[in-house]
Order: sequence, then structure tokens, then C-alpha cells
Amino acid sequence: MEQPVNVLGTPLKTCSSSPLTGWLRDGCCNTDDRDRGSHTVCAHVTSDFLLCLAEHGNDLITPALKHGFPGLTPGDQWCVCAASWREAFRRGRACPVDLEATHARALDIVALEDLMVHALAPEA
Repeated sequence: MEQPVNVLGTPLKTCSSSPLTGWLRDGCCNTDDRDRGSHTVCAHVTSDFLLCLAEHGNDLITPALKHGFPGLTPGDQWCVCAASWREAFRRGRACPVDLEATHARALDIVALEDLMVHALAPEA
């Protein structure tokens, strides 16, 4: 099995282990053919971004404990659907992203240039 790569072409890094994220709940924005939402963008969520998603039917704020989802707060990192991040970007409400933890398959949906504009600083 090949090692997954990020949008920069280097090995994919962990997005978050607290809260534990990822389509496969492995802490990384890994994906497979069952992931129709392409949970591939490692987002450093902000209040505005979370509200934008909630306004459009994707509530990541409210806990869903029966599914093991704690709910997100500003500053958390989470593997979000590439199309959701792109829509927030188009609305001027995108949050920062960790390029090293964003899966290369995100580029099927989001332009690298758009992600780079919102890249977290290496020291963040």
C-alpha cells in the first residue's frame, strides 16, 4: 500500500488526534472510494467558518455523541469535505488549512492556489 501524500507531494501528516478526525478516524485526512464527501482538507476551524457550514446544513458545532463526535470549537483541526471548504472560500469565509495534512485528492475539488492563500504558517 502506497503512503498517502499531501497537496505538496510529500507524505501526509496527521491533522488531529484530539479531537480524533478523518474519514477513517485515524487522525489523518486519508480517504478511500467510500468517502463520497472527500474529507480531505485539514481545516483549522474558525467561528466564522463553522457558522458558514452550519448555515448551509453542515453543523460541526453540535456534539453528536452517539457517533463519537464531540462538536468542534474554534482552533480545532478537522478533516472537512473539500467541497464544503471550497464553498466557504467562495463566500469569503474559508478558514486556515494545514497543507501538509491536506490529502492530495483534495485537489480534485479545490485549487492548490486557493488552499495556499489560507495556509497555516509553519510555526502555527
